[in-house]
This record gives sequence, structure tokens and C-alpha cells, in this order.
Amino acid sequence: MVSAEATLAQALMDHPASVELRRAQAGVLQRTQRAAEAEALLRELLAQDPTDTAAAFPLAGMLKEQGRMASAASTLRACFAEASNCRDANLAIRALELLDNCERKADAAAIAKSAIAENPDDPRLHAYAGMLQIQLGEFESARQHYLFALRHDERAWEWHVPIGLSSAQRYASGGHPDFGLFREGLKRKVLPEKAGAELHFALGKAHDDIGDYQEAARHFREGNAIAHRLTKWSRRDWRRSVEARLAAKPLQQGVEPSANFTPIFFIGMPRSGTTLLAELLSRYPLVCNRGELPWIADLAEPVALNGHTDRSMLHRAAAIYTAQSRQDDAEDVHWFLDKQPLNFRYVDLMLAMFPDAKIVHCLRGTRDTALSLWAQCFLEDIQGYSYDFDDIAWVMRDESRLTAHWRLCYPQAIRDVRYEELVADAMTVVAELAAWIGLPPLATSERGDVPATPASVISTASLWQARQPVHSRPVGRWKHYAPHVPELLRLPNH
Repeated sequence: MVSAEATLAQALMDHPASVELRRAQAGVLQRTQRAAEAEALLRELLAQDPTDTAAAFPLAGMLKEQGRMASAASTLRACFAEASNCRDANLAIRALELLDNCERKADAAAIAKSAIAENPDDPRLHAYAGMLQIQLGEFESARQHYLFALRHDERAWEWHVPIGLSSAQRYASGGHPDFGLFREGLKRKVLPEKAGAELHFALGKAHDDIGDYQEAARHFREGNAIAHRLTKWSRRDWRRSVEARLAAKPLQQGVEPSANFTPIFFIGMPRSGTTLLAELLSRYPLVCNRGELPWIADLAEPVALNGHTDRSMLHRAAAIYTAQSRQDDAEDVHWFLDKQPLNFRYVDLMLAMFPDAKIVHCLRGTRDTALSLWAQCFLEDIQGYSYDFDDIAWVMRDESRLTAHWRLCYPQAIRDVRYEELVADAMTVVAELAAWIGLPPLATSERGDVPATPASVISTASLWQARQPVHSRPVGRWKHYAPHVPELLRLPNH
């Protein structure tokens, strides 16, 4: 690296105005941990040429790694404000994917709109636009983009488009054209198994909407059978990891509480109301909902979770998590919501890093939770247990065991919230939870009924439901399916 730097330095002396050499210099600076110098050089290049994607992408990637998502988004937005960059659909898609990973859906959607204006017939851009707009709650616009993609590219059946279409509304009649569209898709001669599974889940959801539970169950069963064959999830690996967590010695060290950063972790089984509860709680002052962050599981691997964890590692992990939560758009926020429910595996790490953190344990009726999991086509491998009722039962039991274990260790840090009580009286449940956490009260003008949650970005399976008025319709939903899905009756009803 030293010789390469020397060669590059000499080349820059000979050609000081070379943009290519200066980009290379920025790369060397970044690889040698001189991020501030690399950022300054890349910004200098962009000041000279705002359309320089070869400078914009590495700068945006570096900012993302630092948790500066707003800056990463503004960098790419400025670069793609020029029509010339938007004409290159591949470059635009690269920007969309980076911003999607930054959870900057609105910024990505804006670039997608500009790129479609320059490339109106590119089905890939329409599929991306649909994916982004459905997360932003722009359901009708998302639908039109999805339909365009399906009409203009055979591959769109493999781009999660049917699942997106079925998630964008609640069907009122079996005569809706999507029913025929999904059935047509299943008849295609060349259709990858994963795409076929997603079509069955889409049809299952559509039939569920209209109350045709027998047909819904048939399609859910078909979709789950295919997905179960394809999943990489292993019950044996899961069990080993849970037993290791239960056997681990308590962490003996922790870091000092932060005066201006307190995370609130929502744990429990997926589909137990974490999205709804986080959306409602995010209405309070000084609260920021960051969705399902991946960082706790990522940080748990390098930290030895078995008694004598090195304190410097905990400090480092806490600093990384804080930066990725606070980012660069919430300087005045104090409470940050992390609703990754599978974090129930790492409560000891969370409280070692943040002693003042609050753990909200979300509970829902066992059969309703199992059905909701089984009826959902997840895209993440970690959710692979959801395609088989025996696997679901294992994970449910292990979630209960681990949470009971943590409650014995940290009784003051964990509070239960039942989904059934939340949908029955959201105002009271959320107000009591907020008081326990210590949140400042809502302003008088913000009180009253809770007709729907805030219009924020929702990237989980609850993207439609969480934007609707709070209601109790999902409570006891399993009863509609019991005649067609007898596996539900083998689960305890609590």
C-alpha cells in the first residue's frame, strides 16, 4: 500500500488536475482509515462536477457506513438531479438500491420518478418504483407501476410483484382482476419455484380478504410447502443457538448510561403487533422510529456473550449502534425505537450496552400469531421457520423460554404489551407504556382517538394494516381457518 501511495502521489504531482487520479487517491484514503480526508476529496470532485457518479457512489457508501444516511441521500439526490445520469437506468437502479438499504425510501422514490421520466419503458424501474411507493403508503401509484412491470417483462413475475400487488389493498370481491392475474401467473410454463410460492401467498391473501378461507388456506398451504423446501433455515441450528444463549453466563460488565440516547427495543414473535405499537409510540415527542434494525444481531457475533465480555468491545458496539440509530437527521431526539422482534435472543447484550434501555415484549394469541406467520411470504432467511407449523411451535416455545429467562435477570427493564389489549384500547395501552418509558406527554392537540398511525415508511409485512384505523378484526382470526388448517388446534390457545 505504501508503494502504491507513493506511485499515486508522484502521478498526482505530474498530473494534479487528473480526476481519475484524485478518485483513486480518495479510494486509498478510505482504505487506510482516513475517512475525513477521503470525504473532503470526494466532495471537492463533486463540487467541480455534480454529475460525477464515480465520486458520488463511493462517498454515499462511506456515509452509509458511518450512519449518515441523510447525507448519503442528499449526495445521490444531487448527483441524479441531472437528467444525464437518470438516462442510465443501470446507474439509477444502483442508486435506488443503495438508498433503499439506507432506508431512504422517499429519496429513492424521487430518483426512480426522474429515471422513469427518462426511461418510461423500463420495467425494472417501474418495479422498483412500485416497491418503494408501497412502503411509503402510495398504494395506487405502486399498483400502476407493478402492473406496468408485469405487462412489459416476463421476469417481473420473479421480482416480488404479485406479493406487492396483493399487499397494496384489501380486496372486496373475487371479481377483482388481480385474482385472474395471479391464476394466470401460476399457469406459466417457466416459473421459478420461489415465484410460484409468492403467487400462492398472493392468492391466499386475496381470498382471505373476501372471506373465502377454504381457498385461502389451500393457497397458503401450497405456498408454504414450496417455501419450506427452499428455505435455508435449520431447526437444529436454531435450537443450538437458543440453548447456547440460555446457558451463557450473565454479562459481568456494562457501559455507562447515555444522557441523551435511550433505545426502546420491541421483542417477541413477528406478527405480534410490533409495527403497530411502534407506529403509535412514534407520535410522542423526542421519539424516532427506526424500524427493524439489523445491528443487534450483527454486533452480537463479535462480542463474546458469555460472562466476561471485554468492556472496550461493548463500548465499541454501543457506539456503532448509537451512530446507526441516531444517524444524521435526529440530533434532538432522545428515544429511538428498534422493532426487530427477534432481538429477544440478545436482551443481555442490549442492556449491557444501554443500561437504561426499555424492552417492550409484544404478545399475541398463539394461534393467531402462528396463522399470521404461516400466511406471510417472508423474504428473509431468518424467517424460514414460518413455513412449517412444527417449526413455528419450536420458535414460539424458545421465544417464551428466553424471554422468561431475561425477565428473571432484568425484571425492571421488561414490560409486556398484549396485542388484543392494544387493538381494544390503543389510547390507554400506549399512554401507559409511554408513562413507563418516561416519554413526555403528547400535546393536547394530539390527543383523542387513534384513527390511524402516522404516515411513515413501513417496510415490513404490516405495511398496509399498520396504516389503517386500529381495529380488533384480526383477534380470533384463527377460528376461520381451524376447519381447513387443523394444525392450529395442536397449538395451545393462549
